[in-house]
Amino acid sequence: MKLGILVAGVCVAVAGVAMAAEEFASAKEAEALVNKVVAALKANRAQTFKEITDKDAKWIDRDLYPTVMDLSGKVLAHGQNPKMVDKDLIDFKDPDGKLFYKERMELAKSKGKFWQDYKFTDPISKKVLPKQAYCYALTDAVVCAGVYKR
Repeated sequence: MKLGILVAGVCVAVAGVAMAAEEFASAKEAEALVNKVVAALKANRAQTFKEITDKDAKWIDRDLYPTVMDLSGKVLAHGQNPKMVDKDLIDFKDPDGKLFYKERMELAKSKGKFWQDYKFTDPISKKVLPKQAYCYALTDAVVCAGVYKR
């Protein structure tokens, strides 16, 4: 009897962890979204920018959304905050004072594809959390999507 209760308890705990994991995007999903945006930009740049900024459901998934910036740090499309579009964020700092957009542009120029760590406001909890973004540099822009570390 006790063993049956223990097994049932473990099953419930494992199921709860699996369900919680599905609540939030994974690193693999962030990479897939960035690659999808890159392909869409090559097909129709203006439409893709508009869809991302309008929070079209094909670009937004739980806490996962893309951003696109030019290589000077100007936001071209933002999947969570349309007010960011056309803003120059090169000197924008995260809560720890990290110039993460400036770092992002430097990484884009030197690496092409990369992961970057910084802190940002989670769209679900509205709390500042550590975040890791996957980014892909094009000749004139950088596409990123990130996962929050919980």
